[in-house]
Amino acid sequence: MNLKKYFVRALHRLQKGPGYTYKELLVWYCDNTNTHGPKRIIKEGPKKKLIWFFLTLLFASLVFWQWGILINTYLSYNVTSSLSIGFKTMKFPAVTVCNANPFKYSEVKHLLKELDRLIEAALERILQPAPGNSSENASPPLDLRLWHQIPLVLIDEHDKDNPVILDIFESNQTAGGDQTAAGNQTTAGDQTAAGNQTSAGDQTAVGNKTAAGNQTAAGDQTAVGNQTSVGNQTAAPPAPANATSEEKKYKLAVKLCSHQGSDNCTYRNFTSAAQAVTEWYILQSTSILSKVPLQERIRMGYQAEDMILACLYGAEPCNYKNFTQIYHPDHGNCYIFNWGMDEEALNSSNPGAEFGLKLILDISQQDYIPYLSSAAGARLMLHQQKSFPFLKDQGIYAMAGTETSIGVLVDELERMGYPYSDCTNNGSDVPVKNLYSQYNTSYSIQACLRSCFQNHMTEICGCGHYMFPLPEGVNYCNNEDNPGWAYCYSSLRSSITHRQICIDSCKETCNDTQYKMTISMADWPSEASEDWIFHILSYERDMSTNVTLDRNGIIKLNIYFQEYNYRTISESAATTIVWLLSSLGGQFGFWMGGSVLCLIEFGEIIIDSLWITVINVISWCKGLKQKRAQARYPDAPPTVSELVEAHTNLGFQHEDAGALPRDEALPPEPGTPPPNYDSLRVQPLDVLGPDSDAETE
Repeated sequence: MNLKKYFVRALHRLQKGPGYTYKELLVWYCDNTNTHGPKRIIKEGPKKKLIWFFLTLLFASLVFWQWGILINTYLSYNVTSSLSIGFKTMKFPAVTVCNANPFKYSEVKHLLKELDRLIEAALERILQPAPGNSSENASPPLDLRLWHQIPLVLIDEHDKDNPVILDIFESNQTAGGDQTAAGNQTTAGDQTAAGNQTSAGDQTAVGNKTAAGNQTAAGDQTAVGNQTSVGNQTAAPPAPANATSEEKKYKLAVKLCSHQGSDNCTYRNFTSAAQAVTEWYILQSTSILSKVPLQERIRMGYQAEDMILACLYGAEPCNYKNFTQIYHPDHGNCYIFNWGMDEEALNSSNPGAEFGLKLILDISQQDYIPYLSSAAGARLMLHQQKSFPFLKDQGIYAMAGTETSIGVLVDELERMGYPYSDCTNNGSDVPVKNLYSQYNTSYSIQACLRSCFQNHMTEICGCGHYMFPLPEGVNYCNNEDNPGWAYCYSSLRSSITHRQICIDSCKETCNDTQYKMTISMADWPSEASEDWIFHILSYERDMSTNVTLDRNGIIKLNIYFQEYNYRTISESAATTIVWLLSSLGGQFGFWMGGSVLCLIEFGEIIIDSLWITVINVISWCKGLKQKRAQARYPDAPPTVSELVEAHTNLGFQHEDAGALPRDEALPPEPGTPPPNYDSLRVQPLDVLGPDSDAETE
């Protein structure tokens, strides 16, 4: 009922005010609005009406155009960065120290024995020793199974258009009495010598090559791609060491195949043989060490009591027990000071070198793996508490025989979240499972990218890479169980598509702390003091009066805050709702002289036009209904008297045209007696009785 009254009142208001037509409504709006321009359209003459109509339409278009720009700017959610400097007591960062060499060579030598013999023999053939200087004749035969799984090859570039691939080992090399032909020559027809290594030495082996002339292969020649093979030939040896640069046309590459004996191979080229040997050794040692249990790998690494010789934080002494041990695949056993996992993080009492962390480390360089670690020193990184240290990306080296001082400045980054940036607070909204959560560490984009890569590798290659944590139910890759894992890993690492998927899936953290370091070094200990320092340190560690340490293995570190000033780089919204409303109102007022009330008036006329539309629709529906009712009666509709007669006289029937012939006799219709109107007749006075007089009086 209330709704009906509301509609009735609305219709009455339209009738009294704007009217029932669109023209009346528009004229009423132009005459009553507070917006400049529309009133002049109906008040001025014909010419001025046209001018004012054009100006009003133009400025209204400008207003809507400016509004579109302002709304689009607001919805782009731009940010502005501000830099502020503060002063406070700060938490000392977590410090992770590792050895550049992951394992003691004396502990893993039995695992890498055959691999070392292979690489030594390969280097002798690459360097081409003089006849008689080779040690192969006196050594036992090589086991070439490891070699054939991931071989090193020479690429002959004398013909740059058609380079030839040469195996390093000749056919006279045997393994356990069984001869293995390793001198087969392969011309790379349609294969591409490529890989993740980008260097000036990358070559593309293409074309249809016919092996002939002085290039021969001992045994059967294998033609890869579109080429013609010539059998019973011997591979030409590399150029001698004293050859000119034009004669040295050989490149060392790592051959990676989808499975052993397959023609689906790629070649990772390098500008230097040293790079190729290191890469090949890492791939082979990864396969070997992946089968070693974790506890055994920890045992083969450097122990805290042997590596950390002295520790001092501020004025308080510390030792290796104040460090938390984790296993890092790249660097073996690593030790973290002030990680904040088991106890509260330490605060720095004052800036300066005297109030920081001082360490003396022994890296035992004489026990390095010769072909695995070409750099000697300590790898260290400063990071936040409860975060995993990614030393390969963010760590720095400290050189042996030096005292390295590291002054620290703190930058705090505060990013705005959605919709201003695609950052995350704790990684819960990232669609990648964090494999580093087993360390109980916080989310980081490095952890996300590595977890994403490992997940893709387990799905595509069927195994996980040794350098990253494993998902549940998956094993690390090795040459025996997964012969083509190196080819799969190399293809996946060089895939732009998979890389972009991980980049799009992972997010930056909204809040981050970065440590800017100023590094300086000096020789330590000095020649004058090295004797007594090495004696004391050797006695404290080994309880020996003999010197067991030397300059090649000792490192001193000083880590401290340079100052307590910290910088905060924070983001704020460049456009807010207040800015949007004020800008919209400013444009509307400048071009049209309007305000919020004018917008309300405009909304009112829109509502009125909707009401008029509703009225027109209702009228149209009524008219359509009447037309349909008229279509049901071909003749004129019955009158009221006929309808009453049909209701009171049961024998009455309306005469339908053509119902009966006119000459046919109709049955008699019962008549209706006339009504008795005696009560209305005037009677004589004498007829009236006394009762009637009384009533009249």
